[in-house]
Amino acid sequence: MNTLKTMSLETKTIETANPISSEIMQNTKDKIGMIPNMYGLMANNPALLDAYAAAYNTFRTNAGFTPPEQEVVFLSVAYENNCEYCMAAHSFVGDKMTNVPSEVTDAIRNNTAIADAKFKALSLFTRAMTSKRGNPSQEDITNFLAAGYTENHILGVITGIGVKTMSNYFNHVFSTPVDDAFKGRIWVKA
Repeated sequence: MNTLKTMSLETKTIETANPISSEIMQNTKDKIGMIPNMYGLMANNPALLDAYAAAYNTFRTNAGFTPPEQEVVFLSVAYENNCEYCMAAHSFVGDKMTNVPSEVTDAIRNNTAIADAKFKALSLFTRAMTSKRGNPSQEDITNFLAAGYTENHILGVITGIGVKTMSNYFNHVFSTPVDDAFKGRIWVKA
């Protein structure tokens, strides 16, 4: 993480956050049993936490990807954006909650080839969209569609990039500490 930052935010709790953030934090705790550090810090601005949580939840529910594919999108964006916090968090989620094959998660983390053709196409397209700031080449699109994805999935990738861009940028500026639960998957880009 960038240790040159001198930014500091109070970590909010369910009790100290404003009502909007407090409700999101309570719902998160009820759902996953914890409040990630990122949520406690984002809670300082209810617009950010509310926008992030809503976009995250609708991506999970409506983007047209399986849970493992969702994690491939999130990990691929986090890799391109060099977000250590999100790489650790989504590696953990992939391992424990969405059942991403570890060889897929590790390939994304290590920038090596993914053996599964469909996961590979999804990761490569997501990374191209992220690194090219939404300006993929015709070859990027053709390869993605040839792997069995649709134009609707392109829209889903755009949604996933939007979600992770909010969190990645936040984590960069505020150097969010990795939660204890995620520490087994700490990542530093090679």
